[in-house]
Amino acid sequence: MKLSKLIGKRIKEAPKDAQTDSHIFLIRGGYVRQVSAGIYSLLPLAKRVTAKIEGIIREEMEKVDGQEILMPVVLPGELWEESGRLADVGLELLRFEDRNNKLMLLGMTHEEAVVHIARTEIESYKQLPAMLYQIQTKYRDEARPRAGLIRVREFTMKDAYSFHTTQESLDEYYPLVHGAYARIYDRVGLKEIVSIESDPGMMGGAVSHEFMALAECGEDIIFMSPDGRYKANRDIATTTVEKIKEDSAPLEKVHTPGQRSIEEVAGFLGVPKNRTGKAVLYLDQDDKVVFVMIRGDIEVNEVKLKNHLKLKELRQATDDNITEIGAVPGYASPMNIDGSKVRIIVDPTVRDTPNIIVGANETDYHYRNFNFDRDIGTLIDDVEFVDIRTVKAGDACPVTGEPLLMKRGIEVGNIFQLGTKYTESMNCKFLNENGSSRPMIMGCYGIGIGRLMAAVVEESHDRFGPIWPFSIAPFHLHLCALNIKKDNIKELADRLYGELLENNVEVLYDDRGEKAGSVFNDADLIGVPYRIVISPKTVANNEAEFRSRDGTQIEMLPLDSVANFVTELINTQKTKI
Repeated sequence: MKLSKLIGKRIKEAPKDAQTDSHIFLIRGGYVRQVSAGIYSLLPLAKRVTAKIEGIIREEMEKVDGQEILMPVVLPGELWEESGRLADVGLELLRFEDRNNKLMLLGMTHEEAVVHIARTEIESYKQLPAMLYQIQTKYRDEARPRAGLIRVREFTMKDAYSFHTTQESLDEYYPLVHGAYARIYDRVGLKEIVSIESDPGMMGGAVSHEFMALAECGEDIIFMSPDGRYKANRDIATTTVEKIKEDSAPLEKVHTPGQRSIEEVAGFLGVPKNRTGKAVLYLDQDDKVVFVMIRGDIEVNEVKLKNHLKLKELRQATDDNITEIGAVPGYASPMNIDGSKVRIIVDPTVRDTPNIIVGANETDYHYRNFNFDRDIGTLIDDVEFVDIRTVKAGDACPVTGEPLLMKRGIEVGNIFQLGTKYTESMNCKFLNENGSSRPMIMGCYGIGIGRLMAAVVEESHDRFGPIWPFSIAPFHLHLCALNIKKDNIKELADRLYGELLENNVEVLYDDRGEKAGSVFNDADLIGVPYRIVISPKTVANNEAEFRSRDGTQIEMLPLDSVANFVTELINTQKTKI
């Protein structure tokens, strides 16, 4: 490809709204162009990169017996009604009516569509296990798209779905896909990638993992032990909280006028926040009060709480709601409340901390020396003890005991064990060995293509532009011809370009005749792994300059050996992909 013909110009300045490196360099390098908020066109350079990513993904999916299909972007709403998700998913699912007033939607994920295929094409246990995958456009109407391709509304995803006769079969297959994902990320050149346990969210299922590319711009929070043995995202991470050993002291009501918050009460009574108990009250979908209690120095993790309650949303209780259960806003505790009107969730830290300060359910009063098991009374039988703690950096790792590290990551893939969430509701069944009809058991596996490309740039760049790993670079070599009107430079460069093409080297040839500064700035912004420079200065010595984009390799080559040198280098690199 000659640079003079390449569609996609380089831009000197960073876009005003671009804050992440990948957003800046993909725009400046002529890789992508924004059409609307969260919607981008991929220009030829980006299309070449994503095509190589997709090629690697296809190879790895085939190694785990994946069969490629293509499902429609536009789906009938009735499929999502069958699964029960149509009413559950919010505004991020774009709905519309066709000319026949039939409800349609743009697929943000394709579980329903693939189950529809499986229930029509798979009948017998002899056909299972089976895995179907596609690389297809998705649309998710994000409220706040950001960071270029990292959070968009329209995107391309590889989504795969496996079908099994038993949970044991899924348990055997799941790690095979996990291994395939690890190979994919290694082959595309990502080095800082971790697999972590995660919350399945709206996908459902019991077991799930996310693959995170570590990056400071990442939206996801990850907690890790220093040795890497423990890894989990913020939504499910846990910690070991040391139990405080102390003899129980007598319960004492104390006057705390106007002291409502944990900070105020702890300061007024001269105790650390970890010797207080915090009450947080919510309403569930039936408007029943959920009374949550946790140690005062720890925040409630609402994702853990919602997962335990099997709720998608929680609302804050009002003062009237709190009063109705016999508690007092600002001074609430589970003592003497109406157990018939409330569900009580208590973090074990409250039970494990003696002599804490809690509300007295009386304005301007708290109790000192509250001991949960002793003072809760008959409500103890209704209490649900659940880990609802929000972990923070430095908390003790539940595996090693060492202080947890907090990292940021970009989610570049996820895998789920879905079980029968979709197959039961959509009547997707097979006949087993005994002729009995059973629901298929599913797994689900996704990778965002554009986001993966952006994550590679976040990890591999310098202040001048991206440094593409060889395996997914848009071209293998950038041929730079300087002062093309002098000393037969153009003729020499044209001849070398032709030789390299004949040797199946992917070459981007800068034939424009621009000044050296412009040539090199553009080459850095494009980020091709290797570069050959031919100029009057090099030709005077019958040489060409070879350098790698990362600057680790620089040498002068005899002109008559350049084609062979580059071809051998490229062929060697191809064997490593």
